[in-house]
Parts: sequence; structure tokens; C-alpha cells
Amino acid sequence: MPANRHLALAAILAFTVVMPAHAQTKWTHPHSDIYVSPTGDDKADGSAAYPFRTLTRAQKAVRALNGDADVTVTLADGVYPLTAPLVFTQADGGQKGFTVTWQAAPQARPVLSGGMAVTGWTVYDAAKHLYVADIPKGMDSRQLWVNDALAERAQMEISRDAVTFTETGMILKDNSLNLAVLPDQHRIEVESQGFFTSRFSPVEKIAGNTITMQQPAWSNNIWGYDSIPYPFHPEWSHLLLQNSLAFLTKANQWYIDPTAGKLYYKPADGVDMKQAKVILPRLEVLVSAAGTLDAPISDLKFTGLQFSYTSWMGPSSPEGFASQQSGSFLTGKAAAFPKNVLEVCKTGCPEFETVRNTWHQTPAAVQFAAAEHIVLDGNVFAHLGQYALGIGNDKNANLSGQGLATADIVVSRNVFTDLAGGAISSGGVLPDAHHPSNPKLTNRQLLVENNLIQNISQDYKDNSAILSTYVWNTVIIHNDISGAPYDAIDVGYGWGYVDAGGNPNYRTRQRGYGTVAQGGGGNPVYDTPTTHKDVFVGFNRVYKVKQLFNDGGAIYNLGACPDCVFAENHVFDIGDRIALYFDEGSRGILARNNVVEDASEWLNINTARSALPLRTSTNNTARGNWHNTTRTGGIWTAYQEDLIVDDHLVSDGKWPDEAKQVMANAGIMPEAGPVEFGDVKPRARPDDLPKPDGSPTAEKTRKQP
Repeated sequence: MPANRHLALAAILAFTVVMPAHAQTKWTHPHSDIYVSPTGDDKADGSAAYPFRTLTRAQKAVRALNGDADVTVTLADGVYPLTAPLVFTQADGGQKGFTVTWQAAPQARPVLSGGMAVTGWTVYDAAKHLYVADIPKGMDSRQLWVNDALAERAQMEISRDAVTFTETGMILKDNSLNLAVLPDQHRIEVESQGFFTSRFSPVEKIAGNTITMQQPAWSNNIWGYDSIPYPFHPEWSHLLLQNSLAFLTKANQWYIDPTAGKLYYKPADGVDMKQAKVILPRLEVLVSAAGTLDAPISDLKFTGLQFSYTSWMGPSSPEGFASQQSGSFLTGKAAAFPKNVLEVCKTGCPEFETVRNTWHQTPAAVQFAAAEHIVLDGNVFAHLGQYALGIGNDKNANLSGQGLATADIVVSRNVFTDLAGGAISSGGVLPDAHHPSNPKLTNRQLLVENNLIQNISQDYKDNSAILSTYVWNTVIIHNDISGAPYDAIDVGYGWGYVDAGGNPNYRTRQRGYGTVAQGGGGNPVYDTPTTHKDVFVGFNRVYKVKQLFNDGGAIYNLGACPDCVFAENHVFDIGDRIALYFDEGSRGILARNNVVEDASEWLNINTARSALPLRTSTNNTARGNWHNTTRTGGIWTAYQEDLIVDDHLVSDGKWPDEAKQVMANAGIMPEAGPVEFGDVKPRARPDDLPKPDGSPTAEKTRKQP
């Protein structure tokens, strides 16, 4: 490095780094290494011998170095408690082509924690086996972790037949419930688990058998599709009352009283509350990393870290959580909200279409927007209260207020486990996501590979494990996904209504599209494609998903997707559910050489039968797939150029060698190393499978848009 650069950096450090006397000689030249330890000192020099204590102090030091060198921040083992989100801006990434890396020390697993330990448990009600502990007054949460597992909020299920739904709430037909005597009625919530949505709506008050709900949450939850009063297939749905001390009757349930500063818990038999590890989250977001359109944050890497303990409190507000699909939800009160909504908008209506361009997305615990050349490798995302990782979501889902605009993001060899929501949410749902007003907003080039995902979406059950909406060139390969109530991999969005030419089903039946003068609802009909294109979903191992919802598919697409391929995935052990699903508006997709075993339908397409002869999902091909069930869904005919060719039914359990090779290649590749966390590890492969033969690597499948 030239001498003048040494002098310039030394001058910067003299003003930005406070050093003890013993360290003065150590900073005579720029260093690329910074060290942090929970037992360190922020007045130290950040060296290996004298590490900093806090991440914010290390962040300040990075900014003094990252314009002149690659910088590595090494975190010692231990917990790093955060009392506010760790905010990264353009100044925190690599500058002038350099890279900033935040990594774990060898053999260490540093934990970035947004939670606090709860101790001092005493018996509250011995007969009911309830315990109580003090917490800071005013502290609230929707999640609690006990001994490294998500506990369940106090709740009780009621039959849909036991209530009458109204525009203001519900009337109980069962007089024995006597809910009107319960305290803190405004904290009680209704959860509805429908055909493909999981919704929450808070109570305002209860008088007699009448439950009046908070607004606008209730209004937004009673219209549209799969709503609380009218779920598709109500025989498969669930209706629950949650969040009252009176509902605390089952082991591993809890209730929080923020006003009194009390936390109640009912342990399972044998659990010693004096020894139990109880963590209550106090942050909604752990990390927010975002630049601007003209100055994105770039060249930033996180490796070997653990991100834990958040709780997104949005559903506890009067907005509730009027989920529409995969974590997108309604807010506010629609200007076009119709009269007699329970009669005129049971399964969609033109008025409902007017709010599609205002949907919100769930904010993730770790967020990236206006970011490029980002690597997340070998980390653990565990015990988080919403989607764990958000990449290029809409601005309403980002703490920074900046959305979208991500490019060249790599998510590799991470573990996602014990999550209230899904693992990864990438892309937005608003117009700037699918038809960017500025090209810089375009999300592009996302690689998700060799990740282990288990036990997710425990509270927000309709969250996909991996969601990629509008991203140009998404590659999702070699992931091992299990333990999900909904889908494993969902790509695309929009039901075809924002694709070039729109969706004729929505235009003719819902009349929410086209100009008002044309009889439409004012939503634009685009004449150009969306940014959902050039997607590759391959070599993934997917099992024990679809454990709750009947709708959707283990691997699923929504909307047109030119040059998109689902290839050589192994889907198995999903029960009476759909494996590969091309939903409404799907176009231009090839599903080839996948292996599906033990599913009710190995393949389904939503061709909007009620809208025929209009063509809504066209030019899709399933070629060379193996499966042990004959059932398919939808209309596969040449009329729409939806074709099944070179197909292989395996009815005797004797999978051919080619299918076995697909099974062997699917999931995390050996060269990725052991991707596991504690007891969380991939399900063992059958012994009779061949060794992986080297399926295409990321370098071969990735494209430059």
C-alpha cells in the first residue's frame, strides 16, 4: 500500500478510535482485522488481544478502514445482546471494491440476540401447574422461547358452527363460554387457519355473547378470498381464540400481561423452571441493511453468525394480520369497501381488486434492500418471530424505508430453524416490484443454495419456506426443506393479472382491471412482462411439508415465468397434498426430471376452468418426470399448450437408476460440508441410493441478466 494511504488512514483513526495507552503502537498502520468479544472493552483497540465489546463499536471502526482495505470483523463465542436493530448503510459495506466480512471466530457461534432472559419463576397456581415471572412493564411479545423451542400462546379452538359472523365481529351460539367476564379483552385475538391463509384479528370488547372486533383488522379479514367467515373448504379450517390467561390450560403455553409486567407459563411435567432457559424477544428487527438507489450497500458478507429472538408486533395492532398469501396482508380501510360485504364479497369482488396495489409485506428479522454483492454463508437463523431473512422486499417491509433494488445476493449453507414465520422472503408485491418505475429498483440475480430449512412457519403458518416473488434470475438449488405447514418453495406472484395482457379470468369475472371508462376498476393492464423470469429451481430435497394447508404445492409457481425451469427435485412424504403446482397465470415453465413419491397429486395446474375457453395458464410442459401416483390436477391439453410428455409412472416401487440418481443429487451437496445446527440436520438418505454424481453447480446455472 502506498505510504500516503498509510498516513491518510492513520489520520482518520486518530479521530475515530479511542485507544488505551498500551495499544498506541499497534495502530501505526491500517489493519484489516477487527475483533469483538462479549468480554471485550469498547475503549480497547479492537485487536485480537484487546477486542471491542459491542457490534456498534466494531461498526464504527469498520467505517474508518473499509475504503482502504478488505475488513474482517471476527466475533468471539457468546451472546451479543441488541437493544436496538443493527443498522447498516452504504458506509458499512466495502468501498472502492473492497469487502467487509463479519465472521465467527474458529469453533465459535456468536449469537446476535434481540431477546432477554426471564428468570425468577414462582408458582402462580399450583393446582393448574402455572408459573409466573416479572418482566419490564410495557414489554410485549407474540413469541416466547423455552429451552430453545417456540412455546405456544394460550389458546382454545372453537367450532365455526358455534359462531355467527357479522360485519363487526362474531356472535357466540354457545352460552357456556362466558367470555364477557374475561379481563383485558382488547388483547384477545381470533386466529383463522383457512385453505391457504393464516389470519389474526384482535378483539375490541365482549358483551354477553357478542364479540366486537377491532378495526380495520376485522373488515380486512372478512372479504376477498379464503376469509375468516368464508374459508375455502371450511371442513379443513380452524378457528381459535388466543391470548388470555383463561386460555392457559395446556403444557408449553404462555400468556403475557404488559401492564402488570407479568409473564405466565405452564410447563410440561418434568420441566424445572429454575433451570429452564426462557427468552422473551424485545426487538422486531435484528439487522437492517440498506443503501439507496444511487448508492447501494455492497460487498458485505456474514458468515458463521447466529441471528435469534425477534417478535413482529404488527398483528397485535388494530390492523391485525389480514393475510392474503405467503405473508402479504391488507392494511387500512378500502375506499371501495362494499355494503353488505359478507354477501357480495364471499369469494372476491371488483371492490376487493382495488386494494391489490396497496398490499403490505411482513418485515423480516434480517433485512436487505438497495444492496448488491452480499453473501450470507454458514449462518444460523433460529428462534425468530417472522420471516427470518428478507431480500429486496417492498419498502413497507423494511425498517430503512428503502425497498427492492437487490442484485447478486448469495444465501448459502445456512440453517433456518424454529421460526414463527418462513425462512426467506425475496422480492416485493407492489407495482415497483413487478414493473419498476426506475430500472435500479429491479431485484435480480439471487442464489439460494445448500441451505437446511426445518420447523418453520409455526405461527404464521401460511408463510412459504422460500418465497421469491418478482426477481429476475432466481436460482434455488440443493436445499433440504422439511417441517413446514405450507409450501417449501414458492416463486412468482400476481395470479397473472399484472402479466403482459393481464389475466382474462380476472378481467372478465372480477372487472377490477382496465380503465374505469372501460368498465374496469382502475387497475392497469400491462403490456410488458414482469420481472419474474429466468428462474431455476433444481436439485432440492423437499419432504414433510404441506403439513397443514391443502392448497398450494410443495414447489409452486404463480404468474408468467419465461425461461423458468423446475428440474431434478425430489419431493416425498407430503401425504394427501400436491407436489408440483403451476397456479393461475403460470406460463412458460418447464418441469423436467423431477421425482415425486407419496403425494396425492404429483402435478397440478390452475387453468381457471370456470373461465374457459379463455386461456389463463398456457405453454407449460412437464417432461421426463418420475412419480408413483397417477393423479394430476387441472387441464393438461394442447389447447393451452400445457403438455405432459415422456412421463414415467413407477407403480411397483422400483425406481429406475436415473430416478435414483436424481434422489441422490437432491439436497445439500457433500462439498458444501456439514450443514447442521445441534439436532437439526438433514434426514438420512436411503442406503440404496447412489452417490451424488456432481449436478450442475451454481456457477453453471447462474446467469447475468
